[in-house]
Amino acid sequence: MGGTASTPRPDARPEEHRDYLLGAMVGGRIYDLSSSFWEKLLLLPPAFEWSVERVNEAGALLAQNNIQTRHFPKLLVHLVWSIQEVTASPGSKSSAVKVINATYFSRVFLKYLIENSSSSFSSHLVLHISDHDAAISKLPEGDLNVPSLVLHGLLTFIGASDINPYTYMLHLELVNLLLVMMSTQLYSPMSAGFHPFLDAAIAQESYVVGPFIRKLLLSFIARTPLPSEAAYYGTQDKETGVIRKMSSAAATVFMLPYYTYTYLLSPGSDRFSKFPLADNSLLLLLVLVHYGKRTHVTPLDNDVEPCTENLAVGLHNPFRRALSSSRDTDFDIADIEQAGQGVRIPFAALFDRLGPGLTEDATILLLYSLVHGNPAFLEYVLVRTDLDTLIMPVLEMLYDVQKRTPNQIYMLLVIFLILSQDSTFNASIHKLALLQILPGVSWYKERLLPGISLGSLMVVILIRTVKFNLSKLRDLFLHTNCLAILANMAPHMHQLNAYASQRLVSLFDMLARKYKKVVDANINVKVAVAKLGQVEGFEASEDMPTELHIYTDFLRIVLEIINAILTYALPRNPEVVYALLHRQELFQPFKEHPRFYELLENIFNVLDFFNVRMDDQQSNAEWSVEKVLQIVIANARSWRGEGMKIFTQLRFTYEEELHPEEFFVPYIWQLVVDQRNIDWNLDMISLFPARSQVEVRKLSIFEQSSANAKSFLLAAWRRPC
Repeated sequence: MGGTASTPRPDARPEEHRDYLLGAMVGGRIYDLSSSFWEKLLLLPPAFEWSVERVNEAGALLAQNNIQTRHFPKLLVHLVWSIQEVTASPGSKSSAVKVINATYFSRVFLKYLIENSSSSFSSHLVLHISDHDAAISKLPEGDLNVPSLVLHGLLTFIGASDINPYTYMLHLELVNLLLVMMSTQLYSPMSAGFHPFLDAAIAQESYVVGPFIRKLLLSFIARTPLPSEAAYYGTQDKETGVIRKMSSAAATVFMLPYYTYTYLLSPGSDRFSKFPLADNSLLLLLVLVHYGKRTHVTPLDNDVEPCTENLAVGLHNPFRRALSSSRDTDFDIADIEQAGQGVRIPFAALFDRLGPGLTEDATILLLYSLVHGNPAFLEYVLVRTDLDTLIMPVLEMLYDVQKRTPNQIYMLLVIFLILSQDSTFNASIHKLALLQILPGVSWYKERLLPGISLGSLMVVILIRTVKFNLSKLRDLFLHTNCLAILANMAPHMHQLNAYASQRLVSLFDMLARKYKKVVDANINVKVAVAKLGQVEGFEASEDMPTELHIYTDFLRIVLEIINAILTYALPRNPEVVYALLHRQELFQPFKEHPRFYELLENIFNVLDFFNVRMDDQQSNAEWSVEKVLQIVIANARSWRGEGMKIFTQLRFTYEEELHPEEFFVPYIWQLVVDQRNIDWNLDMISLFPARSQVEVRKLSIFEQSSANAKSFLLAAWRRPC
């Protein structure tokens, strides 16, 4: 028996102790909640393993018999009791064995039932407490809300217990069990589905949710590796089992053997996280924070009125509320009363952890959730003097745009859009010279960028992203978000360097050429239609392609960006003036355009001013770059803006769509599946098209649900200041 896999058989003989008990668990004989059978089952030496085939055999038997036996909900109740027991008796070896087995059995059977009994899953959770069991267990007599009981127990334990080498594996298994509990989303479409554990989680009180969210965040921040002790305790002994190898009682407290973690890995998996608790804690946090099923939920507290039917759970998600209301552990004492008893997180440690982790989608989503939903954390980020530690990884990600998924690109741009709404941020990034921090920008291969400011580098990368999109992706929403960020930055640009200034003018050039190409194509279409004699009733404005309107809008935004720099920051940006002088012929064809002429009047006003100053020099020598720039700098000091028309300052802000879960839920669950720590049944997934494990890693939810993603991500609009 020991280390070999055993098949649970309902007809096994009593002397086959493990087979008999496991067979009884999934068999047809009914054992009461208070039966000694459960004690015997949970005290089995946890040194065995089932193959996928044998798990399926056992799961099928349980699914067949559970409606009569109610053994599965009884197992979940015993899981809660084992957690309570190990909390009350942390030095007890038997308590540790019970919680190990209860966690493992619950996860294995729950996963099978969710994947294979989706239509009847709710019936497997029904449990009626008899007066006899009520008297013994102190549970209320009648129908028991098993998901609520289990969620309350798990969240309370995780939130209250410390993580150390002896508790690490138990925390990991409980987090993974919670992920399995929430995985009902994987196997049902967005518009429907029964999610008893998610709904039970949403109904938990804030005093339970707050510490739990804090512990998940602390696990992410700490990024504690898998304990080295786990490998030792993972070796299996054919005669005595793992637990008997532990020499001290302290070592058994909450210590879950390493082999139970390997159960979660897909067969032949080549991905093995060195920080599984941090990674899975973050994924679980994202699953819970972005759950937004639109239905009313009755709170556990009978004194609290349930949400009205018209209110969305997403707006009353306690996990989202806990994350959004979290405060820095070092905040001022004067803020304590206002903050109340909310979650306290070390913002400095969280900030330091986010930057290096932005190569991972889950970390990007956490940063988005914080800067969008938590005003205190956003304010903390904006006042940091080392913004480069957060901004540089994002810029490097966008630089390698061809290697990124659309989801990653959009989330990074939305984060930038949120940050760019703050004028202090826009001003400070231009005052931070990267040469003071780094010898240069090593990952930028096109050219050397010595002494470039963080703000100028942002301009370069954003324009580069637009150009890549124009030539490869041709995605309207990516253009819009990039230009929105540049528009927010424009009035605050300071000493934009030569390369960034040239890129800005060349962006107009590229869009102008695209515009002309579309105009020419439209003219050719009209000519062809006319030749066919189909001109009757033809109206150009109605038949003008949408693409032409799009490029017209893009050109106007770029002109407004340039106009904002010239209106509010010309003396501080001589390189922009030089770049305009150098390519001033680009603007001439649009001088009479009805959408552009007012903006171009300002630009030509500036060009005329500096052209006159250059003519006044009456130099017969060739104009060098240095000489022209010297004249620009000298005359920029005397620029007073005479004749400039002041336009309403262009500003873009960001707001989530009404149903953001339509984008986030599939995206996050794709990351969970991609993590490959749990062997999900890909053939049963209906939330998104799942293929092979390798293909899932490359799959983009954006490609699967383009309309939902685009609807969510383009939430920027023009607002006058």
